[in-house]
Amino acid sequence: MNRNILHLDLDTFFVSCERRLNSKLIGKPVIVGGTGDRGVVSAASYECRAYGVHSGMAMRMARQLCPHATYIRGNASVYTKFSKMVTDILQEQVPVLEKSSVDEFYADLTGMDRFFGCYKFAKELRTKIIRETGLPISFGLSVNKTVSKVATNEAKPDSQLKVDAGFEKIFLEPLSIRKIPMVGEKTFRTFCNLGVKKVGLVQQMPVEMMVSVFGKNGRVIWERANGIDRTPIVQYHERKSISSERTYGRDTTDLIKLKTTIRAMAENLAFQLRAGNKLTSCITVKVRYSDFQTYSKQLKIPYTAADHNLIPQVLELFEKLYNRRLLIRLVGVRYSGLTEGHYQIDLFENTSRTVNLYKAMDAIRLRYGDRSIMRAATLGEGSRTIGGQGNPFNGQPPIILAHRHQ
Repeated sequence: MNRNILHLDLDTFFVSCERRLNSKLIGKPVIVGGTGDRGVVSAASYECRAYGVHSGMAMRMARQLCPHATYIRGNASVYTKFSKMVTDILQEQVPVLEKSSVDEFYADLTGMDRFFGCYKFAKELRTKIIRETGLPISFGLSVNKTVSKVATNEAKPDSQLKVDAGFEKIFLEPLSIRKIPMVGEKTFRTFCNLGVKKVGLVQQMPVEMMVSVFGKNGRVIWERANGIDRTPIVQYHERKSISSERTYGRDTTDLIKLKTTIRAMAENLAFQLRAGNKLTSCITVKVRYSDFQTYSKQLKIPYTAADHNLIPQVLELFEKLYNRRLLIRLVGVRYSGLTEGHYQIDLFENTSRTVNLYKAMDAIRLRYGDRSIMRAATLGEGSRTIGGQGNPFNGQPPIILAHRHQ
């Protein structure tokens, strides 16, 4: 039996949410992202794309290309609410759903064509989402995830496309190789150096040649170019790590500010671990200097989720890492090597009083927000925007900040 895989993508999602809130923005060029000097475009309306503006572009460049656009600082909590509205509709209607990002979904409709056409069902589902949320959405339908995703991108904006079983290679053949998922800028340049720009030429290449040039990824790219993809629908995303990063509006060497930020990130991530009944065994600290050179150090530790164990280790890693005495642009903390488990008393170090303190603090945070109670050492200019990202262990993909910075 051929699979029927549906891919749905909310068009220019952040912009569409802003237009939903303010109808005056409809039909006008709108750019959402970080509005400061170091902001990055998170979403640009189709009116802006005519001027060359695209996601990931520096906001300064966008302002030069499209100075008359409306610029909006993104609000992740608002977009998360709209995303949840769409997710709730899909979960009610489809048997198997994968939410791959805040605005992108896969659904397995295999077997549903026995009762009614999958394409007809997908069209009705799209109409229902548009009617109930007011958000434009496009979809692609085919036998696998890769072809469905490419079909959605070809259908945009606000449309739909079905690729019948057996026509995958014919559909992909005239397209740019850049449109195949996992072919990024670097891989595309390598293809260009080989004189390959179309999917059809890759389809004619021996798979052994692809492997010799791109390694094991060469086989995956070759299979996807030929419309072959056996990737299953994944309903639950198990987080292997959690992290937090902050880019400063102005490069700094203020150690008090830097350590305040790092302490706050370490404390907030530790709270997320305890709230998700997780323990970490690996700490990583990252520093990016003003010359864009990025360095990181990591440390393996006994499993823990306690602030008083994690914060000193994080600060120690930072002090070892910060040795160039240059202005710092970005700092980050990551906990990995996660496992299920509750924080327990260490007979040689802790007392039940410490455990009760964490329980009381976490109860306050869960009720009033993760910034409702903080250590005095984490209060300051460098920690104002840390936290508020929700539960990272709910099986949903990570929330991408809508006000990103370089």
